[in-house]
Amino acid sequence: MVAICVGLTSAFMVQTMLLIAIPLYALELGATPVLVGMILCAPYLLPLVLAIPLGGLITRLGGRRVIIAGACGMAAGPWVILLLPGFSGLIVAQLIIGVAHILMVLAAQSIISGLGHGKALERYFGWYTTCLSGGQLVGPLLAGWLIDASGARLSFAVMGAIALIGILSGFFLTGSARVGQSTEKSLLGYRAQARLLRTNPGVKISIALTVAVMFALGAHGSFLPVYLESLAVSATTIGALVSLRALCAMAIRPFMSSVIEWLGGRAAAMVWSSVVVALGLMLTGLTGNVYLLGVLAVLVGVGSGISQPLSMVVLAEHVSAAQRSSALGMRLMGNRGVQFLAPLILGFLAEVMPFNLTFLLAGVFVLAFVAVIVALIPAFRRQESELAAN
Repeated sequence: MVAICVGLTSAFMVQTMLLIAIPLYALELGATPVLVGMILCAPYLLPLVLAIPLGGLITRLGGRRVIIAGACGMAAGPWVILLLPGFSGLIVAQLIIGVAHILMVLAAQSIISGLGHGKALERYFGWYTTCLSGGQLVGPLLAGWLIDASGARLSFAVMGAIALIGILSGFFLTGSARVGQSTEKSLLGYRAQARLLRTNPGVKISIALTVAVMFALGAHGSFLPVYLESLAVSATTIGALVSLRALCAMAIRPFMSSVIEWLGGRAAAMVWSSVVVALGLMLTGLTGNVYLLGVLAVLVGVGSGISQPLSMVVLAEHVSAAQRSSALGMRLMGNRGVQFLAPLILGFLAEVMPFNLTFLLAGVFVLAFVAVIVALIPAFRRQESELAAN
């Protein structure tokens, strides 16, 4: 658990540094909003196609090898930008980082999913995502400070060095993380995941929740820097606002089990957390006031801080151990799908309409998925009761 948290924290720190550095560097090179959107969606293109097969690969190889390989990619990606200056380097680096990051995340979630059940699993995922939020908190602050002090290129060099921590932590993984397991092919692959999605209410509601909230986070994380740059806000302030969102997500996660119980159970927590995220996103484009944007970042952070680990817990408990890695791959495929589409769609929208309408429409999309979640709740509650009885 400690090795995973250390390695994945470094990976998420690098990823969130890139969220600040890449759009600002692209704008420095003269990119239009559409081109910025294309560059920002590049890391999610290959994971969108490969997430499910990679889940099966992790089942067979074990998490340790995959985490080490992913950390190597996370280190190489930023350094590619230094070796290939210009837009081509940005796109190649984003493709490498996209595959490397999903390898680390899938392996980590698969290992943690086997550590417990019920409230214990909620706590494990709560602490795991708390550590990730720590990386997401420090990353934008460090990136903004480095860019303002020394320029974007130095920040890319630092990112590659930070990612090396993930390689070292991988060697400390023990137990089942070191070995894979043979699994029937009928439980892996696209057909098996499509069957799960059709027949398993827990899988359905987990995917709906993660798609809704990840679209919001993709919109907020990708285009908040572009929006604030148009208002002449400094890179340090931009990094601080992105970090504030991560801080709130981190602060709420250790108390996830208590908050879920206070809200009335997992079903209610899924609805309320995604509504809070939608409201924070919809109102972001209506103000240029840094303090109000900070309040809205708090809303997005708190909502995502509950919803994302909860979607992992629900999925992990509603499938068998043999199905888990591939099912988590399907969840991450949904994540990467919306993270791929969000910058692309919002980039085109920002070309033809003001930022306030762009963020507003993104929030409406999230609310549409909230309606889907509400419709799935009765079947989800029946399945929860069956699992509790067994």
